[in-house]
This record gives sequence, structure tokens and C-alpha cells, in this order.
Amino acid sequence: MSSSEKPNRKVTSFDVARRAGVSRAAVSRAFTPNASVSPETREKVVKAAKELGYRVNYLARGLINQRSDFVGIVAAGMDNPFRAMQIEQITKNLVRRNFRPILLPADHGESADHVMDQLLHYNVSGVLVTSDAPPTALCAEFAAAGVPIVLINKADSIPAVDRVVSDNDTAGRLAATTLIEGGAQHLAVMSAAAISYTARRRQQAFLACCHSLEADVRVIPVKINDYANGFAAAAALDGVDGVFCVNDYMACGLIDGLRQRGIAIPDGVRIIGHDDVPQASWTGYDLTTLRQPCDLQAEQAIDLLLSRMDDPETAERVELTPISLVRRSTA
Repeated sequence: MSSSEKPNRKVTSFDVARRAGVSRAAVSRAFTPNASVSPETREKVVKAAKELGYRVNYLARGLINQRSDFVGIVAAGMDNPFRAMQIEQITKNLVRRNFRPILLPADHGESADHVMDQLLHYNVSGVLVTSDAPPTALCAEFAAAGVPIVLINKADSIPAVDRVVSDNDTAGRLAATTLIEGGAQHLAVMSAAAISYTARRRQQAFLACCHSLEADVRVIPVKINDYANGFAAAAALDGVDGVFCVNDYMACGLIDGLRQRGIAIPDGVRIIGHDDVPQASWTGYDLTTLRQPCDLQAEQAIDLLLSRMDDPETAERVELTPISLVRRSTA
């Protein structure tokens, strides 16, 4: 560092330009995705920036440009392994496309107003909202304010708001037919349908298929679709020999609860989950499940978001994410 550069002050783009022997505009272009700059100039700028410890202030750039590189992600149920998979795919995909994700959790049963309001302060380019996160009214407000927004596995149709939805109807039917073909005669679906759109649709499709096949079926309601409620529900399965849990998280709890009660799987009870989280393939569970490909779903959601950024007047759209059966030992 030269004597003219003070070691205690913050390094600026002007310092980088001086060190690299280029203009400040060239420094800006070097750190702007898809900007026109020669490879030689970019290399000199990056080398100078590393030597000086310079980092681009993306937040300040967003304030200047009126549109930042930030994309907000609002998610609830972070304890669910599927949510971790989903967020990983979304964030990796955004980074590949030169966006910077901001993750804000919205807990079950709490107001999401403050979470969504924070995103406006970051001047985000768009927002991705996962299932069971902020209510419809808040999403509609964002769309009305001109902030592109895509909902993942949420029910409501909102003007100018796109959605990506897993094929829950096929999931429910596949779960029913797989259990029945495997020999189950007294079926049940375990679901907190009141609080989750995906749980509700999967439950409805499962029940409809069972009724069409004249199969004996009932609903085992739970408060939340999580491990603890699955574990506790093992005590409510008297007379049931086939269960569809609307997610793997709850199915793993049910398996552990049944084993504690001395009930064999699948000889005593056949079980099917949904999502194909990593734990589903563990030897201790080896869970038959329905795979919801969150990598594909992330691609679909971000494609819709970018399209909405480019053309805000497009009519709202719905993309369906296909599911597939993953056969293991529980059904």
C-alpha cells in the first residue's frame, strides 16, 4: 500500500482504480455481471481489489440503481428437513444467476408483517415465499407495490403473483394406490390440513382415491406436520394398517413412535411419506415416499421471478412440479 493510502480508512473503488491503472467506471463494470469489460481489465481490477481488500457494497449499489441484486426468501417451518433442502436449492440457484439471497424466517402462528416490511428496506428485486409463510394479504400488497413475487406451494391466486405448486393431487392418489396394492385394508392419512395448503390438497386427493376404490379410510388430525406430532400420533393407529403422512418429517416421527410401541413396519403398518428428505433414505427409516424435486421447483420459481421482473404486466401463471414414487421398505 502506498504512503498516500491510509491503512485505517475504508478502501473505495477509487483506490482500486488507481492501483489497477484504470478508470473508476472500469472498476464498476468489472464487478457488474454481464457488463462490457475486457478480460485483461477485469483481471487487473480483481487483482487490485484483492490486494487492497476491497468489497463491492451491493446494498449501496441497489439504492443508486433503484433495483438491487437482492432477492428476499420468506420461509416458515425451518425445522423441517425439506425446508432446508428447498432453501439450499433456491439460494444456490439465485447465486448462480448473480443475485444475492436474503433469508427471513416467518414462524408458525406469528405475524409476518415485520418480516415482509424488512425486505422493502433492502430494495429487493423480488421475493420468493414458501408454503405456510406470510398470508395472502401481505403478498398482494407487495405485488401492488411493484415488487415481483412468486409463491411456492401456496394456494391463493393473486393478480400479478406467480405460483409454483407441487402435484399434490397425483401424490395423494399414488399414496393411496401404493398402500392398497401392498395389501393395506384400513387406511389413514395423517395431516394438519387446516394450516397447510399442501397438506390439505394431499389429504383430499388421498381420501378421494380411497373412496373411489371403496377402501376403508380415516383422517388422523395433528396440530403441526412435524416429527413430534408424528411420534405422538402412533398411539392413535389402532386398527390401521396403512398410513400416508403428508411429509417425511412427520413420517419419521411416526415410525419411531410405532417402534417404541412394538409395532413392526411394514408388517404391522405400512407407511408412505412425502418429500424424499435425506433422512428418508437412512437405514433406520428406509421410508417409501413421494419425491418432490426441490431443485426443479427452485428453477421453476426463479424463472417465473425473472420473467416477472422483465414483464410486470404478464398475467399470473402457475407451474406444476411433478412428483415421483420412491419405493423403499416401509410400503
